[in-house]
Amino acid sequence: MNAIDLIVNFFKQGGAFLYPIAAVFVIGLVIAVERFIYLTRVSTGNRRLWAELSPLIQAGNFRKAMEVAENTDSALSTIMRYGMSRITTARRREDIEKAMEESLIEVIPRLEKRTHYLATLANIGMLMGLLGTVTGLIQAFAAVAAVNPAEKASMLSASISVAMNNTALGLGLAITLLLCHMFLETKTTELVDSLEVASIKFLNSVVERRTEAPRPVAATAQAAQAAQAAQAASAPRPGVAGGTPEAPARGAARA
Repeated sequence: MNAIDLIVNFFKQGGAFLYPIAAVFVIGLVIAVERFIYLTRVSTGNRRLWAELSPLIQAGNFRKAMEVAENTDSALSTIMRYGMSRITTARRREDIEKAMEESLIEVIPRLEKRTHYLATLANIGMLMGLLGTVTGLIQAFAAVAAVNPAEKASMLSASISVAMNNTALGLGLAITLLLCHMFLETKTTELVDSLEVASIKFLNSVVERRTEAPRPVAATAQAAQAAQAAQAASAPRPGVAGGTPEAPARGAARA
């Protein structure tokens, strides 16, 4: 007997509750696979985009970085667009940081979407398995009551064995979906952490560029002040250089 025959017999003997449990199992697996593919694609896109944006941001070429971010639809591009759009208008680091936090509020729900369904489906599947088992036991005891006493033990054990199929499938569903939920939650947390790290690096680069920009202006102002001081020191003072014009007048008066 191959695996397909075992599965068919399992469902035939388990009763009607096995089919809704199996439907919940399939729905949970579809959600888990879809979330895994989406998160993997977002993670790959974020790494590729950051490899392009990092040298541009460090060089201060925010216009080119904005163009690169607008050509992609990854989660990181959304955050970078929010931040770079506020560079020219925001005067403080906090203003840019608030804009990027706003974008995180927009991005995080997309990353966590439908993942929490897995825990709910796991609980539903397990409870449905227990309900199927209890229902099967009730039917088994009701059927055994009208059977020959010599056959009660064998019939009761067979009925209990069939009823336990519901619990087995429900527990298998719950364990599988909870493991998928734990894995996807971990992957989502890593993605959110990487987005926060990229935001901090971007903010630090912007602040460094802004602190470096005023330095040439300050140096020019200091040079101009030094030149004015030197010019004032070398200028001839009246009554000192070339004699005072009052001296000849006083000599003529005495003569």
